[in-house]
Amino acid sequence: MEEKQFSGILNGAVPGEPVKTDKNSRRGNWGNQIEFILTSVGYAVGLGNVWRFPYLCYRNGGGAFMFPYFIMLVFCGIPLFFLELSFGQFASQGCLGVWRISPMFKGVGYGMMVVSTYIGIYYNVVICIAFYYFFSSMTNLLPWTYCNNPWNTPTCNGVVTPTGINNTLANVTRSLVVNKTKRTSPSEEYWKHYVLKISDDIGNFGEVRLPILGCLAVSWVVVFLCLIRGVKSSGKVVYFTATFPYVVLTILFIRGITLEGAVTGIKYYLTPQWHKILDAKVWGDAASQIFYSLGCAWGGLITMASYNKFHNNCYRDSIIISITNCATSVYAGFVIFSILGFMAHHLNVDVSEVADHGPGLAFVAYPEALTLLPISPLWSLLFFFMLILLGLGTQFCLLETLVTAIVDEIGTDWIIRNKTVVTGGVAIVGFLLGVPLTTQAGIYWLLLMDNYAASFSLVIISCIMCICIMYVYGHKKYFKDVEMMLGFPPPIFFRVCWRFVSPIIISFILIFTVIQYKPITYNDYVYPGWSLAIGFLMAMSSVTCIPIYALYKISKSEGTTFLERLKNSCKADIKWGPALSEHRIGHYAAPSSEGEVEVRPLKEELKEKEDEKRDEISLTIQGSNGSTAHNTTPSA
Repeated sequence: MEEKQFSGILNGAVPGEPVKTDKNSRRGNWGNQIEFILTSVGYAVGLGNVWRFPYLCYRNGGGAFMFPYFIMLVFCGIPLFFLELSFGQFASQGCLGVWRISPMFKGVGYGMMVVSTYIGIYYNVVICIAFYYFFSSMTNLLPWTYCNNPWNTPTCNGVVTPTGINNTLANVTRSLVVNKTKRTSPSEEYWKHYVLKISDDIGNFGEVRLPILGCLAVSWVVVFLCLIRGVKSSGKVVYFTATFPYVVLTILFIRGITLEGAVTGIKYYLTPQWHKILDAKVWGDAASQIFYSLGCAWGGLITMASYNKFHNNCYRDSIIISITNCATSVYAGFVIFSILGFMAHHLNVDVSEVADHGPGLAFVAYPEALTLLPISPLWSLLFFFMLILLGLGTQFCLLETLVTAIVDEIGTDWIIRNKTVVTGGVAIVGFLLGVPLTTQAGIYWLLLMDNYAASFSLVIISCIMCICIMYVYGHKKYFKDVEMMLGFPPPIFFRVCWRFVSPIIISFILIFTVIQYKPITYNDYVYPGWSLAIGFLMAMSSVTCIPIYALYKISKSEGTTFLERLKNSCKADIKWGPALSEHRIGHYAAPSSEGEVEVRPLKEELKEKEDEKRDEISLTIQGSNGSTAHNTTPSA
């Protein structure tokens, strides 16, 4: 009896109440609700939390940036997160199947798949480079410590010499400040000349870097094995991959704050510059970071929620996961800037001279700082292992999003039974598409995809999704759907945000992105025009799915005029609604045959209406923790 009660608590039920068995045996569910929360945390908390947020924070006013950041979290991040979770959970479908809500907008789902494909290709390349650095750290001496390696150039100037930490720091500082354009660190030369063997142009692919290709194969094999049984296997893996990064962050944080100069770095990270709060760019950066960090419009949130049980309290989950994601970003800033402050102290320079973001932070600045620590290989192993786990958590969901969309769309018994084959096929295709990124020009293509493939297109997709659900399908109908699922209507704050506030903020992000657009560069390299055109084509490829599919659906819909076809293509499909028959109550209940309707007495119709009202009343009885007691016997 105790085991059943504990299982009920894990699944979001109220203690002491009977647990409703609403498992989707054909499609599968999470083992328990902790698995869903950990998977979603692993999905939302990724590399950007470590290598982007801390840099944005110090660049946009330190502690002052926290104010617009959390404002955007409350008014845009959490509402959109809740919207996508409730959307996927209600229909128990992936990013394609949910568009039964309004079939004309199914192109939005295809757009999400295209975005997830692009991100999945280059994200695993970043993970594979972290694997490479992880394996390279299994040594007594980190290979990027000194400047006496075959790949080093005469301009290399490190902070450590073979006899220990350089005692002539004044010379190093002079070299860094006076000849800043010439001085390169050993970690930067290891990154460019040994790991990447970077070419001079994006069109000059050179050779495939076999060590990186091998690590890419390892990355895809790991992802495939963790998803071999879908959410049943990945749900168990996340107990480790979603929690251990916090253990590593804490270890690095404790080590970091004990170092000389760490306080200076943290002050640089957090000291408020209140005058910057009036700058529109600061608010734009805050909104963009919240939007991209939470993984909205990728399709992953809809997919993960689709494996929830129908009555799971996704309202509670959305708040927990969103706040955890943002708190992790802030916490990671302490870890990064404590070490960078230590490095700046040793170089006798300002923290801004050593601060960086993106791959420059993960594979150049931070690894160089680690060489100053005693037992530096240990700290390097921990840091890159943390990056691997953070990346894998997101990669699991990206691959599962694509696989689920394919399986749900085809929907035959054979493909459901052989979902592992689909997973393997997608992984192999992903590996092959990632091979060009392991060439000597790979880093140029990786950054091009990162900047264009998932930029303004995500904002457009998210905005259209809000408009479709709130205004095409209808906000009143959707609020009733959520109430039927959760047992209580969405709080008024979320209703207002879904209809007005969040779409306005999303539009602001889009305008901000367009106004602030600058052609991509990598250090001193300026991308040629033809490569920028390819970047825009990647960005537009996901967005153009929406009008192309809409026109196709309109042409196939019934009606004699264009308006009739448009109206019919926007109507919810008859299959829209809860996946399991026991949850299809009210207007979702299966209609009776025409013969029965003709001979049915009026009293019987009135009795059914009374039963429906009684069902609705029973759905609003809320438990002490916000979840609801549901009637275990559905109406006839």
